[in-house]
Amino acid sequence: MTAMARAAAARPADTPPPLPLLPKRRGIELALLVGAVLISVCGYLVVGLARGHALPGGAVRYGAGLAGLALLAHLAVRFRAPYADPLLLPTAVLLNGIGLVLIFRLDLDTPGDHAAPTQLMWSTVGVGLFIAVVVMLRDHRVLQRYAYVCAALALVLMAAPILFPAINGAKIWIRIAGFSIQPGEFAKVLITVFFAAYLAANRSALAHTGRRMGRLRLPTGRVLGPIVAIWLISVAVLVLERDLGTSLLFFGIFVVLLYVATGRTGWIAVGLVLAGVGAAAVGTLEPHVHSRVEDWQHPFAGIAAGRGPGQLAQSLFAFAAGGMLGTGLGQGHSYLIGFAMKSDFILATFGEELGLAGLTALFLLYALLVARGYRAALGLRDPFGSLLAVGLAALPALQVFVIAGGVTGLIPLTGMAMPFLAQGGSSVVTNWIIVALLLRISDRARTPRPDGGGSGGAVGSRSGVVGSRSGAGAGAPAGSSSGSPARSLVAQDGGSDAGFGARSWVVGFLKPTRAQTPGAGAEARAQPQERPPDGPPPASADDAASPEAGR
Repeated sequence: MTAMARAAAARPADTPPPLPLLPKRRGIELALLVGAVLISVCGYLVVGLARGHALPGGAVRYGAGLAGLALLAHLAVRFRAPYADPLLLPTAVLLNGIGLVLIFRLDLDTPGDHAAPTQLMWSTVGVGLFIAVVVMLRDHRVLQRYAYVCAALALVLMAAPILFPAINGAKIWIRIAGFSIQPGEFAKVLITVFFAAYLAANRSALAHTGRRMGRLRLPTGRVLGPIVAIWLISVAVLVLERDLGTSLLFFGIFVVLLYVATGRTGWIAVGLVLAGVGAAAVGTLEPHVHSRVEDWQHPFAGIAAGRGPGQLAQSLFAFAAGGMLGTGLGQGHSYLIGFAMKSDFILATFGEELGLAGLTALFLLYALLVARGYRAALGLRDPFGSLLAVGLAALPALQVFVIAGGVTGLIPLTGMAMPFLAQGGSSVVTNWIIVALLLRISDRARTPRPDGGGSGGAVGSRSGVVGSRSGAGAGAPAGSSSGSPARSLVAQDGGSDAGFGARSWVVGFLKPTRAQTPGAGAEARAQPQERPPDGPPPASADDAASPEAGR
C-alpha cells in the first residue's frame, strides 16, 4: 500500500481531502524580471544607435544597475513574501526601465540638464523602500491601527507646500537648498490607508442607515460629516495650491472606495456632482486654473494669434506625427514641447516615437498592474485589506487617466507625474511603496491557511461571523458601525463577501468561483440556529477561501 493510500485510509470517510497548495511562482517572477531588464537595456541601446550611430557608453552600467535593483527586490519577495503575485514586480521594473530610457533619450536634447542619473538614484531609493516595506511589514492589517495618524500626517504634507513659493504656477513642491520633494505624492498613500480604514469600520452605516432620497440613501450626519470634510479639503487644496490633479486624485480615490465598500452606485453620482461643482467654481475664480481650462478649450489659440503653438498643441502634434508605429526611439522632436517634456508631457514623447501601438502596450502594462491589485483584493476576507488593495490599485489608474487625458486634450492639463515614467523622485519612490504594499497584500491573500485548507489569509471558520449582510463586525447588530477604524471588524480577519459590501461590483461581477473549505460549510450547516435572523447566510462553497485567489 502506498503512502497516499495509507493516508486516505487513515482519514475519516466524511473528511474531504485537503486543498492543494498554491504554487509560489517565484521562478516565473524571476524569468519575467530578466525579460523586463532586457527590454529596457535594448531600448537604451536603440536610443544610442539612433542618435549617435554607436552603442552608448553607459549601457553596461545602466543594465547592471537595473538588473541589480530587480534582483534585490526579487530576493526580498522570495524570502519574505513567497506567495505574492508574480506579475506585480516585473511590471513595475519594466515601467521603471522604460521611464529611464525615455529620460535618457530626452537628455540628449537638453545637454545642460541630465536627469537620467538622478532618476536612477531615486529609483534606487524607491527599491530600497520597497524592500524595507516587504521585509518589515509582516501584516498589512497593522496599518489600520494608525489610520488617524496617517490622516493627520497626510494633511500636514498636503498643507506644507503652501508655505513655499509656487513653481510653474502651482504650490506642490518643497524646495530647500536645491533639493525638492512633492509631499502630495506621499500623502496620497497615507490618505488611502485612512479611507480604507474608515470605510471598513463604517460601511454598514453608509449602506443601510439614514434617510432615503429616491434611489439614494443618505447616511446620518455623524457618518456623512467626514465625506463632506474630504470634499472641502480637496477643494481647499485646489484653491490654495492651484493643483487640479491632486484634488481630483484624492477625491476620486474616496469615491471609488466608497462605491466599493457600499455597492451603492448613487455615491458615484454624488461624487461626480461634488467634484464638478468644485472644479467649475475654482476653474472660474482661480486665475491659474482658469488659464489651464482656457488652454484646454482652445489649444491652437496661440497659433491663431501669431505666438506659435503652446505645449498642449505641440503635444497633439507629437501624437499625430507618431501615427500607428511611431518615428522610432530617439528620432522624434519632443524638444519642441519645452520645459515639461520630461515630466508632464513625457507621454507625448512616447506616443511620437513608439506610436499608437506603443501607447497601447504601455496602457496594457498599467492595466495589468491595476488588475493584479484588484485580484489581490478578491483573495482577502478582511474589509480593510480589500479596500486598501482597491485604493492602492486605483491610484495609478486615476493618475494615468488624468495625465493621459491632459496631454491628449481630453480634460484640462494637470501637473501630475506619469507613474514610473516621468521625471520626479517623489513620484517614483511613492510608486515603489505602492507596489510593495500590493505585494504584501497579495502574499497575505495567497498564503495557505494554518490548517492547510486553502488560501485567503483567514483564520478560523466563517460560521462564527455574524452581523449585517454588508459585512458588519462579528457580533455587531445589523446597520451598526464598529466605531473607529482601529477597532473595526478586521481584527479577527473574518468578514463576508471577501471584505466588500453585499452589492459591491467586486463581489457581483469579479468574485471568482471558490472551492469548499474543509469543515467550514459542515460546521455552519450543523449550527443554523446560532445565526441571528438578520445575519449572513451559512457558509457555502462561495464563501470559502479560493485556491485560485491571486493567481
